[in-house]
Amino acid sequence: MTYRIERDSLGEVQVPEAALYGVQTQRAKENFPISGLRPWRAFIWSVAIVKRAAAQVNRDLGLLEPRLAEAIIEAAQEVADGRWDSQFVVDPFQAGAGTSQNMNANEVIANRASQILGSAPGAYLVHPNDHVNMSQSTNDVIPTAIRLGALWRLDELLEAVRDLAGALDQKATEFDRVLKSGRTHLQDAVPVRLGQEFSGYARAVERDALRIERAAEGMRRLGIGGTATGTGLNAHPDYHTRMVEHLSALTGLKLYPSDNLFESMQSMADAADFSASLRTLAITLTRIANDFRLLASGPATGLDELRLPAVQPGSSIMPGKVNPVLAEMLNMAMFHVQGCDLTVSLAAQAGQLELNVMMPVIAHNLFESMQITIGATRAFTEKCVRGLQANQAKAQGWLERNAIIVTALNPVIGYSAGAQLVKEALSTNRTVREIAVEKAAAGQLRHRLDDRAVSVQEIEQALGDVRRLTEGGILGSG
Repeated sequence: MTYRIERDSLGEVQVPEAALYGVQTQRAKENFPISGLRPWRAFIWSVAIVKRAAAQVNRDLGLLEPRLAEAIIEAAQEVADGRWDSQFVVDPFQAGAGTSQNMNANEVIANRASQILGSAPGAYLVHPNDHVNMSQSTNDVIPTAIRLGALWRLDELLEAVRDLAGALDQKATEFDRVLKSGRTHLQDAVPVRLGQEFSGYARAVERDALRIERAAEGMRRLGIGGTATGTGLNAHPDYHTRMVEHLSALTGLKLYPSDNLFESMQSMADAADFSASLRTLAITLTRIANDFRLLASGPATGLDELRLPAVQPGSSIMPGKVNPVLAEMLNMAMFHVQGCDLTVSLAAQAGQLELNVMMPVIAHNLFESMQITIGATRAFTEKCVRGLQANQAKAQGWLERNAIIVTALNPVIGYSAGAQLVKEALSTNRTVREIAVEKAAAGQLRHRLDDRAVSVQEIEQALGDVRRLTEGGILGSG
């Protein structure tokens, strides 16, 4: 590899000859060989869009020579389009605030703009600080990029979540005919329909989508123009509002000026709130994945009420074994998302005075959460939920053995007498219906209100239609 020599205030550094990045990026590469990770595409895109908008605004305000501005605009758009992703090499675990990442973008865009104008990388006909970073600071660029990057993938995220909710809702309709034993505390409970269980899953996911959408509103307030501390030093008085207008036009996103630039630079609360909405979704999806695994357990020795699509062999030693791999994947993915949110929340509270220097790790974990949530949710929807089948025979078999359907007799014989029926049914391995009818025929069951003998007809009326037990109301009372 051949190198060029670049200089900064600390001295000379060798930079790969073909690299579009420069001396400050090279120093960051050497100082922070931490994880081997690179910035997410959302982050590269959002920083590039900020740089493009800044060049336009500074040109229109008469601060940047049009020839240089046009080259920066072209170079920044190439970066936004993904042409130079390989040049973004700074590890997410780096110096605070994101100065290295901001300079990585400044240097790549400056060198590419210089190329467009006929100059070689390293000559800096377009300067990374004086031109590309004009009217900006790392301290307002990075929080703006975090907001834009999250909004950039918001529709994609919401589509994935709502597709899952829709698939669950379709299964709720399909499974509405399947009667089964409800379970609370993992113990037998009154009957439900499998479709009712799935309607609960669908609505929970729908509500999580609404929470994400609500939290995203806070991300639309941009603090670009606050520069170093929120004062707007070295930026034109019109720069802030014009930047928000240009960014809205460039991205097609609904964006608002900040009502307090100091708050926008000090606080990462909006990012923490958005991350928390992803965590809440992760909690919901973890619960649903756990239920799928439980309902599909067995099949010979488990509940086996739900049949998951067989997408791959489940064992390297046990022939024929099929595991709930998509539900297991979703569990692992959502555990990771919750871990990312913990990092975001810890980093958000670590801000001090005029700046939160933990922004790089906030950006990385927030964008990683979105990436994983989108991918995991799509896979779970398409490869698991859409192919689900109910095992109606097994569900019916468990329900017939469930003594807790005696709850439907509470309005007739009362709680205590019902408990005695359950105890007898379990000890004799008979059904509650069978024992209740037998005792009613023998005049051994008394009505809880007037102590009269309960008839067989009243027992049959209360227990006769199991589906009615899933529809609420008071049965057997008249």
